[in-house]
Amino acid sequence: MLLGNTMSQDDGLQNAAILLMSLGEEEAAEVFKHLSPKEVQKLGEAIAKTRSITRERVDEVVGRFTNVAAAHSLLVSDSGDYVRSVLKRALGDDKAALLLDRILQGGDVSGIESLKWMDPLSVAELLRNEHPQIVAAIMVHLDYDQAADVLRHLTERQRNEVMLRIATMEGIQPTALKDLNEVLFKVLAGGDKIRKASLGGVKTAAEMINMMGTVIEGTVLESIRSHDPELAQKIMDKMFVFDDVIKLDDKAIQMVLKEVASDALIVALKGAQPELKEKFLSNMSSRAAETLREDLESRGPMRLSEVEAQQKEVLKIVRRLADEGQIVIATGADDAMV
Repeated sequence: MLLGNTMSQDDGLQNAAILLMSLGEEEAAEVFKHLSPKEVQKLGEAIAKTRSITRERVDEVVGRFTNVAAAHSLLVSDSGDYVRSVLKRALGDDKAALLLDRILQGGDVSGIESLKWMDPLSVAELLRNEHPQIVAAIMVHLDYDQAADVLRHLTERQRNEVMLRIATMEGIQPTALKDLNEVLFKVLAGGDKIRKASLGGVKTAAEMINMMGTVIEGTVLESIRSHDPELAQKIMDKMFVFDDVIKLDDKAIQMVLKEVASDALIVALKGAQPELKEKFLSNMSSRAAETLREDLESRGPMRLSEVEAQQKEVLKIVRRLADEGQIVIATGADDAMV
């Protein structure tokens, strides 16, 4: 996030909000055009929450941005080679190859990108009558949480069929990409030139199911188990659910605590096992632990959906920290590190 390299995410968001507000509407709008849907949402919320800012604070933010911009002002001589090298280094050869033609040759990605801006119910309605294989191919292009929300709005039968196909998907061939083009305004240009994409599979299915909630999770896994018990077990071995947080070491728990809002943690722990509650409490200061205990005891009964929603937010933080390499998480019965 803008200006967030050496500070917390919240500070980075606030700095970015202040910078855009200081630029004016037209310039800020141009910046927003280059952000992802999630970045636009987070930054928009930060701007909406920003009220009065001192001149000193604005000067500090603008000065910091000027210094960062100056430090990165040296351009590379061949931008094509540069982006090719960066993408391969960041994404690996297969994923980089999937994007290079679109980036360097101006390919059209309006279909998939338009879905990322739509609410889950609208996407589900758009895809409700499509073949499960087409829906599966589209879902693996979305973020896990958005895909999970879309799948919740499908019928149980269609959702189970789609998840079975996602779990058994080994990649997307160019011919399958052509089908996506027809469904979604020619999603990918030059499909014949694009290598098989490393999308789908057991891990992708597990990540999506993680986001669905326990009720839907159970029906999906049972449906897959009826088709292929071994596949269902492989998915379960890759899943990381809220109770698995107890497998994190103390340092990881402390990092999670820094990221989780106290109100969200209270709700999430309402449905947790006593051992997991103690895991969090033992990694807090005595005063903070005492306050959390009192809040947990005083909080009345809550809907399971509310508890699961906050547990999902905690899991998002855990996965983000794991993706960033700050913590490691264990999944499956054998506690293999990933």
